[in-house]
Amino acid sequence: MTRPLTRMDGANKFKLGLFGMNCSGGLTMTKATERWEQSWDNNLKAAQLAEAAGLEFLLPIGRWHGYRGETDTEGTTFETLTWATGLLAATQEISAFCTLHVAFANPVFAAKQMVTADHVGHGRFGINLVSGWNQGEFAMFGVTLREHDERYGYSEEWLRVVKQIWNEDEPFDFDGKYFQLKGVLGKPKPYGGGRPLLMSAGTSGAGKAFAARHADCMFMTIFDIAKVYEDAAALRALAPDRKTGIYASGHLFTRKTEKETKDWYHYIVHENGDWEAGEHIARIRLAGGGQSIPQEVLREKTAHLIAGIGTSPLVGSYDQVAERMKQLSDAGLDGMAVGMVNYIEEFPILRDEILPRLERLGLREKYVS
Repeated sequence: MTRPLTRMDGANKFKLGLFGMNCSGGLTMTKATERWEQSWDNNLKAAQLAEAAGLEFLLPIGRWHGYRGETDTEGTTFETLTWATGLLAATQEISAFCTLHVAFANPVFAAKQMVTADHVGHGRFGINLVSGWNQGEFAMFGVTLREHDERYGYSEEWLRVVKQIWNEDEPFDFDGKYFQLKGVLGKPKPYGGGRPLLMSAGTSGAGKAFAARHADCMFMTIFDIAKVYEDAAALRALAPDRKTGIYASGHLFTRKTEKETKDWYHYIVHENGDWEAGEHIARIRLAGGGQSIPQEVLREKTAHLIAGIGTSPLVGSYDQVAERMKQLSDAGLDGMAVGMVNYIEEFPILRDEILPRLERLGLREKYVS
């Protein structure tokens, strides 16, 4: 048997998922009354809306500390592995990923947790592996935040253990730099005899190299739209001998006209933005030595952080947003995970306005449930 085909393997040229809805506020640091409440009932409803519209995946954020300020955006979160398992049990076709900080989870325990989720979803479960950067969260777990590149060495060994558990039928010993294990065995194996999809969003040199060796889906960060083609091609070239998907994350601010969109953006970000939280996230990312976002961007783009916590802006009229997605697709991206101010209230815009435009642009096929 092999891993069952899912929507992630489907024909849509530009795949779409919802990003960050397991966190209070989602991706937006706003005090506006429209902001996202991440109750379980809301997560379930948003997931079912996404499935009914033909979206491919659900991607959570792994967060243990919020961003303070008045809203403490992402301060209330659902743990992502159990979150994904619950949503997989309540859906039939859409894929759900966990976002797992490998430094916080023993690989033997995690291997069995992930296999359980994979069986619940009949092969629709995926794993976003995170090496971590948030010093406060590492301190919360009593775990040392290693030097940047060494974090990926640890992640690589962690993943070797997990893969061996999934592949070996007899007990084995493991003697590595970080793990010394005896008599390791795990049953059952992943659903269908394959393994869950692996995702990685590392964008430093070490992060990209790790993703190229292991990930089925590699996430890139977009700093300059003019360089997307070059950056996507360079990322894909790191794994020339196997099929990998190139994705990005974005925040969606869209209304019928450009003016309506600007007014909506101004209301959410400039009138009601949590600027204290925006400045806090800039400080902690600098302190953690993260290399995915240049320091000058963090210092200068607080409004951008408030709108989407460092993700790529999808800001404009319905037509402009669809054209931006076409531009990203033409540049080599296979899809995008998007956040919204409110995943339920704004989902009809994505379903009824953006998706039909993407169909007319040849990026997606019309979905019939």
